[in-house]
Amino acid sequence: MAEVTVKQLAETVGAPADRLLQQMKEAGLPHSSAEEPVSEEQKQTLLAFLKRSHGDREVTPSKITLKRKTVSTLRTDRGRGKAVAVEVRKKRTYVKRGAAPAADEPAVESELDQLKAEEARREEERQQAEAERRAEEERRRQEADQRVAEQEREQREAEAKAKEKQAEDEERKRLEAEEQARQEAAAALAAAEAEQVTAERRGPTKSAAKRKERVPERDDRSRKDWRGDDAEARGKRRAGTLSRDRLAQRKRRSSRGLPQTQGFERPTETIVRDVDVPEAITVGELASRMSVKAGEVIKRLMGMGVMANINQTLDQDTAVLVVEELGHRARLVAADKLEQEHLELLKVEGDAQPRPPVVTVMGHVDHGKTSLLDYIRKTRVASGEAGGITQHIGAYHVETDHGVVSFLDTPGHAAFTQMRARGAQVTDIVILVVAADDGVMPQTEEAVQHARAAGVPLVVAVNKMDKEGADPDRVRNELAGRGVQPEDWGGDTQFVNVSAMTGDGIDSLLEAVLLQAEVLELTAVVDAPGQGSVVESRLDRGRGPVATVLVRSGTLRKGDFMVAGEHYGRVRAMLDETRKQVESAGPSIPVEILGLSGTPDAGDDFAVVEDERKAKELVEFRRSRTIENRFKQQQAARLDSLFENIGEGETPTLNIVLKTDVRGSLEALTGAINDISTGEVRANVVSSGVGGINESDANLAVASRAVVIGFNVRADASSKKIIENEGLDLRYYSVIYELLDDIKASLSGMLAPELREEILGVAEVRDVFRSPKFGAVAGCMVVDGTIHRNKRIRVLRDDVVIYEGELESLRRFKDDVNEVRQGFECGIGVRNYNDVREGDKIEVYDVKEVARSL
Repeated sequence: MAEVTVKQLAETVGAPADRLLQQMKEAGLPHSSAEEPVSEEQKQTLLAFLKRSHGDREVTPSKITLKRKTVSTLRTDRGRGKAVAVEVRKKRTYVKRGAAPAADEPAVESELDQLKAEEARREEERQQAEAERRAEEERRRQEADQRVAEQEREQREAEAKAKEKQAEDEERKRLEAEEQARQEAAAALAAAEAEQVTAERRGPTKSAAKRKERVPERDDRSRKDWRGDDAEARGKRRAGTLSRDRLAQRKRRSSRGLPQTQGFERPTETIVRDVDVPEAITVGELASRMSVKAGEVIKRLMGMGVMANINQTLDQDTAVLVVEELGHRARLVAADKLEQEHLELLKVEGDAQPRPPVVTVMGHVDHGKTSLLDYIRKTRVASGEAGGITQHIGAYHVETDHGVVSFLDTPGHAAFTQMRARGAQVTDIVILVVAADDGVMPQTEEAVQHARAAGVPLVVAVNKMDKEGADPDRVRNELAGRGVQPEDWGGDTQFVNVSAMTGDGIDSLLEAVLLQAEVLELTAVVDAPGQGSVVESRLDRGRGPVATVLVRSGTLRKGDFMVAGEHYGRVRAMLDETRKQVESAGPSIPVEILGLSGTPDAGDDFAVVEDERKAKELVEFRRSRTIENRFKQQQAARLDSLFENIGEGETPTLNIVLKTDVRGSLEALTGAINDISTGEVRANVVSSGVGGINESDANLAVASRAVVIGFNVRADASSKKIIENEGLDLRYYSVIYELLDDIKASLSGMLAPELREEILGVAEVRDVFRSPKFGAVAGCMVVDGTIHRNKRIRVLRDDVVIYEGELESLRRFKDDVNEVRQGFECGIGVRNYNDVREGDKIEVYDVKEVARSL
């Protein structure tokens, strides 16, 4: 039962609420307010306390009997049949264990009787409300049944009337047919009798006798009976015909409810499809994607002035127009959609953890790069530290007291440049090795330029400090003159004095590298599919294609399907630097893998894919686009097409690799080229030097997408081969003004064109007419210039522009014209504007692009 408050319980038992609260507190109940609810258990507790307080002994057992009766109605035949009343009676007895009630407790029994009476009254009220609700539902159900029955009755009456009318029509038709048959039979009989009377008057003839012999004698039946029998027979025949007609009609009626099956049904409405349109697509493929015949597409193309066959290749813009002409929706699809989907899959989210830095050692020949690496390898192995020095073909890592450092043994400029040209973000820090007794050399300068082009920080290792002629200050001065400022002099580049022979400064060098790594905050997600770059690859006679890879992020595991450049495969085995097989490799860890279909190029990216099908599909796409991508790279490096590479929101830049014959010409050209730059376009000298154009210059031009310029110098054979293969733009000059003029012309072509407006004509509104098709039509007189139909317009009122838009129509008398000259009248309809008034002026103008120059 529902809970009641203390106030309601006091009113029920007829006692003050304050007294009842006092008794409940004495009984140990937590009630302090008259509005607090009282549960059944608390009522029993209070009752037991009152019994004990009145009788001074334990509570005797009590018994409560509750009876409930519910009445419901069931209807047969889905609610339309006879109603059956169902009455359910329930009886439940509640007994509380304990002693029997004492006879000397009249007050307690009175309170108990009052509680029972109140509960019984509430139960009766609830049952009465339930009965009223059910009665209301039954009344509504009966009303609904009556409405349904009334509708069915009306429907049956309508059907009966229709059948009666049909039967009356059929009976009327049958009677009319019988009457017509009787009339025809009577006419025929009268004609026969008249013929017989005429024959009797003339006498019997030979032919009549013969007819009499052929015709058998009739019975002595009256003409009336004969006519009746004949009419009855004809009626039966007609009845048979009518019966067959009715049977056929019933069959037709029954067949109407059966589903109609046929080979093809014309759609009731046009189906609009979403058609993926790539950059190039054939007519046949486009028709297949729209589910139309190729002839329909060819017909649309002919209407657009394009003659094409089913195998003709259409560009994206033309294909979009055809799709829209046929009523479908075009969705532009990039040519590298597969690569974009692959890149999206490589974007993983997770907890990024610090990873070891990847370091590349560069420097001039004989400045001690190999000796420095050999000493690091020898000392760390001899030290016996766990996991100290590990060499693995071209990559290894060193574990120091401050952390792990991974080294790439790619000191050659070509290999480093190729990795940067392919976009392989492998190297984090570059150690520039400079001999203290030799100073800065040409290859040292090239190494600095490579690091700047790649955007990688430098750590300078001044080597050979154990020699007598070592001069570290000279190295600092020469590098400072080339833009590499030491930290001691307020710069951002760390200089460390080391000796590869004695080992002095090696620990400081490693600490400097790790400090630079901490500044870079190198992190990677470990719990993700592995991806990274290929350091080198080779074809082993016994093991097949072998590739050394460096994991950049994620984890590479044995058995993963991977794609590396234009090759794919499943990782069958992974070897660490000690030639031991491993199951996985984390970020910044080099491993040697087996299982690829070929040898990828150094610097190619690799990534783990879902399955072999995905890997094969991606590799085939890359192979099919190799020639096209190379052609695009060739065009991107040409001066004539540099404006195509202008990015939005950034300053267009022309990168230049400049080589001259003397230092004076180099300084003059560099200053002049920098002075040409403006805020909108900029000329950037990526690399400059004195001497001929060599292979390093060509590789740097490939990496930075630069133009190679030679002033009174020429390119050698190796650099010419690279320039021809990569499609670079190589230009020779002997006069400084010609060189500067060509650079100005190239930068001018990169400038955005200037937009200029030219007023073509002005018309004055003399009157305004209303047209049901165009709305307000202005009757105008051309007072200046020529009014063109396909140009933009302005509406001026009191020499103030109030609207800008386009012409809806231009007519001279009743003919549509393309232009109206000065002094002629015309009718002008302005598109989406109807507030043209007499006295307004309509100004027609054109916007032209004018090339700018520096």
